Amino acid sequence: MALLELSGISKHFGAIQAVNDISLSLEAGEVTGLMGDNGAGKSTLVKMIAGNFRPSNGSMRMEGTELVLHKPVDARRHGIEIVHQDLALCDNLTAAANVYLGREPRIGFGPIGILDYAAMYKRAGELFKELKSETRPRDLVKQMSGGQRQAVAIARTMLSKAKIVLMDEPTAAISVRQVAEVLNLIRHLRDQGLAIILISHRMPDVFAVADRVIVMRRGRKVADKNISQSSPEEVTGLITGAIEQV
Repeated sequence: MALLELSGISKHFGAIQAVNDISLSLEAGEVTGLMGDNGAGKSTLVKMIAGNFRPSNGSMRMEGTELVLHKPVDARRHGIEIVHQDLALCDNLTAAANVYLGREPRIGFGPIGILDYAAMYKRAGELFKELKSETRPRDLVKQMSGGQRQAVAIARTMLSKAKIVLMDEPTAAISVRQVAEVLNLIRHLRDQGLAIILISHRMPDVFAVADRVIVMRRGRKVADKNISQSSPEEVTGLITGAIEQV
């Protein structure tokens, strides 16, 4: 049974059809690359899975049960996490504080409870160790590299015991060394049995870590195939329209 199934999902904003009749499935322990030009509908599709938008048509099922999301917290409750391109981190806080942002453990009861920093530092350190990241719980985010920031954002998804992680351009605007670090983080999540959607314009990154690639063009899915059965040249042709559909 697929972890997540989308059937005939569409989304329109007035007269604009952003996503048109998309069906796909996600399997546990699999990385799915989602590619397409700007305006292809990738972000809109992912935002529907993340609970930001309600589909205009179609249905979603998670582990065989109908999935209806009214807001992002509903998606999180079902184990769906999103790592935004801007990462949504607070630069003035520590790595541990960002991992726990909005879910901080407290000591005491009621309004007099105080944050349990010791527990936050301990668990965040364990998560960074699991990720094989050099990020330290007490370090301020504003002092971190792009790769370390990604580790903080990914550790936040692990804290919530996610089943599906949606990653929006995680390797954009970072160095080659940091790209390798982020790709290793993605492999780690896959090896832990999570399903991952990787939105990226970087062809080498998708072909380095993805098991499947889905290509969208003008709101429609034009390809969904194993990465071993495709090539960067074919995907480029599908994105640009030089190849119509496979």
